[in-house]
Amino acid sequence: NAVVPRRHPGRWLAVAFLVLVAFQGISAVAANPNFHWGVFAKYLFDPLIFRGIGWTLILTVAAMAVAVPIALALVVMRDSDNPILRSLAWGWIWFFRGTPIYTQLLFWGLFAVLFPRLGLSIPLGPEVVGIDTKWIVTPAIAAVIGLGFNESAYLTEIFRAGFKAIDRGQTEAAQALGMSRARIWTRILIPQAMRTIIPPTGNETVGMLKMTSLVLAVPFTLDLMFVTNAIANRIYLPVPLLLVAAF
Repeated sequence: NAVVPRRHPGRWLAVAFLVLVAFQGISAVAANPNFHWGVFAKYLFDPLIFRGIGWTLILTVAAMAVAVPIALALVVMRDSDNPILRSLAWGWIWFFRGTPIYTQLLFWGLFAVLFPRLGLSIPLGPEVVGIDTKWIVTPAIAAVIGLGFNESAYLTEIFRAGFKAIDRGQTEAAQALGMSRARIWTRILIPQAMRTIIPPTGNETVGMLKMTSLVLAVPFTLDLMFVTNAIANRIYLPVPLLLVAAF
């Protein structure tokens, strides 16, 4: 006897319903004049937009380059036998994970106002050497520091989970062979932890790319969101420019 596949009419009805809803949604958006699709098309390949994209990518890479080494150092400090180092690492993670990133970026944007000059001085005496803060903590530096420091606190927990997943016996075996603590980290722990660490770190990088939109708080005036906001304020049409930034 021939095998007759079981029919599933409910599935086809569900598919037809979803296609209908999707078609209605797409039609409603595409035909809606309030989205100003002509303006969207006009600015989608504008040179200013591409410059904003370039600076957004630079911010993302720079912030992650700051966050990764700090996170590795914090992981080592958290597992240190020194209670002071453990407390410092815990305090860093607690502060940067416990306060809003937008507030942190506002602080870094106002850093030159709060501390107009950075320098070394004799205790209760004159300044030995110093420089105006505005020449060091520029908007670009403030944006990278703000994003990088915040991200380092989250990456620390990701890295710790990766290292904790390695069997403790491997560390003990390396110690029995006489390997130093630094060598154990670089030759045993870090290479094995990478396969656990890299996937969530990739997710954090994607999140960082989107988080750069918050550097308006600094304010950093070259990234994609600032550029699209500036154009939107000039032509009084925020929606199509938001769509450009999202695209």
